[in-house]
Amino acid sequence: MKKRLFTLTALTMLLLVGCSGGAKPENKAANNANNAKQEAAGELDKSKTYVMGMDDTFAPMGFRDEKGNIVGFDVDLAQKAAEEMGIKIECQPIDWTVKESELESGNVDFLWNGFSITPERQKKLLFSDPYMDNRQIIITMKDSPVNSKADLAGKRITVQGESSALEAVMKDEAFVKTLAEPPVEYATNNECFKDIEAKRCDAIVVDEVLARYYMKQNGEENYKVLDDNFGEEQFAVGMRKDDVALQEALNKALKTLKDNGTYDEIYSKYFAD
Repeated sequence: MKKRLFTLTALTMLLLVGCSGGAKPENKAANNANNAKQEAAGELDKSKTYVMGMDDTFAPMGFRDEKGNIVGFDVDLAQKAAEEMGIKIECQPIDWTVKESELESGNVDFLWNGFSITPERQKKLLFSDPYMDNRQIIITMKDSPVNSKADLAGKRITVQGESSALEAVMKDEAFVKTLAEPPVEYATNNECFKDIEAKRCDAIVVDEVLARYYMKQNGEENYKVLDDNFGEEQFAVGMRKDDVALQEALNKALKTLKDNGTYDEIYSKYFAD
């Protein structure tokens, strides 16, 4: 389905903290000052509950199960990384179209949910080491006459707003000029799929990780993935520019999860080959 950056083996099921709800706002204001002082000294604030901002519709990285609990690959990985770092972490679903603002305002401490490294984002954010490869792929319905980027001339495409998919498409200015109109944007990738299923658009551009999972759940035979794509990228965790101590601790934790086998066990749970 996609390349693995890590090859890892055993997952313990002890979770540091559940991810079934939202952040506790009172924790943020009370801990921010102390946290800033400690992290400036190269230490993490172990008394703080760190908040993981995520899109709870981005399966299999982060989504809600049939009971409404937030689950997913990134959720499990974040919990185990937090355990390695000796911190508490909780999930906070956010509007993914304003994710950078949520981070900069202090409402969340991580952007961790299939978050792609891009040059534009690197100007504003600090990233962890990458932990998974991804591509921006083009999907049509199986019976569509569209088989290439060239076939989309005069056609309509849909993407998630403020996503790396949108960024990748817009960088191909020559391609965008051939479209009937600028890409239509939705808040979630699920809405993009609903758009193409209703034949309100001719193609969608979406993260391969999410798309493969979605299609598997909804009948792979109904869709067509074009050979053309909008490039490869990598997933990493986004943080504020001055969160250097947090970045260093997280990178160390991710390496440990690589070396002790935890990452690979989590991977096999959501991405069975």
